Amino acid sequence: MPTIDMPLKELQTYSGLNPRPADFDDYWERALAEMRAVDAAVELVPSEFQTPSAECFDLYFTGVRGARIHAKYARPRDAERPHPAVVQFHGYSGNAGDWTDKLGIVSLGFSVFALDVRGQGGYSQDGGGVTGTTLNGHIIRGLDDHPDELLFRHVFLDCAQLAGIAIGSPEVDPERVYAMGGSQGGALTIACAALEPRVKKLAPVFPFLSDYRRVWQMDLAKDAYAELRTYFRHFDPQHKREDEIFTKLGYIDIQHLANRIRGEVMMGVGLMDTICPPSTQFAAYNKITAPKRLEIYPDFGHEGLPGFNDKTIRFFLGDY
Repeated sequence: MPTIDMPLKELQTYSGLNPRPADFDDYWERALAEMRAVDAAVELVPSEFQTPSAECFDLYFTGVRGARIHAKYARPRDAERPHPAVVQFHGYSGNAGDWTDKLGIVSLGFSVFALDVRGQGGYSQDGGGVTGTTLNGHIIRGLDDHPDELLFRHVFLDCAQLAGIAIGSPEVDPERVYAMGGSQGGALTIACAALEPRVKKLAPVFPFLSDYRRVWQMDLAKDAYAELRTYFRHFDPQHKREDEIFTKLGYIDIQHLANRIRGEVMMGVGLMDTICPPSTQFAAYNKITAPKRLEIYPDFGHEGLPGFNDKTIRFFLGDY
């Protein structure tokens, strides 16, 4: 079988390369305490887009550092209450997507909450205010500041906060809240369920933001990870701070959050993925201690995985 990474047998035991900061757990407990202290001030604004079967709202809430965060919220008009819900996360630089993307799931009796990641392609705010570069890329945003200023710290907290809002919605069954997404959305699915362990099932696909040093080792700091190379070229051209930089990135490395997940996991991976290399994905998957399964596509890269969306819905419905 062709390969662009380790053989599958090695992938199945690979434990990751990027350092885990010594105070990692304290870091995230402090972050969660900050999130819980925020008055979310949730607001629902009816959307112009409505259908006979779905009520659609623009949902706004206040996240950490005062950013006003936007999500699309669609719920079935006539479903039983309480009913299940899915929290959706999009790819890097994207947005929550069209309303029509949600209607298939809503038609099955689910509410859908779809996040706009702060500062990317939707309507969520990015307040900025960090020391250091803001030139290009959210991975490195805040890297020259205190670790509490890393932008993806705030994004991960937004994901957990939205899941908590879904769980607390009176029409939603708190025992049937699920999460899904691909690429950046796959990373945010893992971070969400790690920081909000009441998420019962999650279906990440080829997750981003994992095992940064392995990405660097494979010379794949390009495409979605290009900002790593840009940062070194501009701010550490001789790599004198390489250990420090990768250790700091460890705070926002999803592989180190994965063992906090309590929900059941079904993850999709393509073994020919040169955007988010398979080893970086396995680094996260192998650390999950909750019930889990892996759907492997040997000939596929960072692209649609045939049948995986159907499997995801069956997984959420409990028949796969």
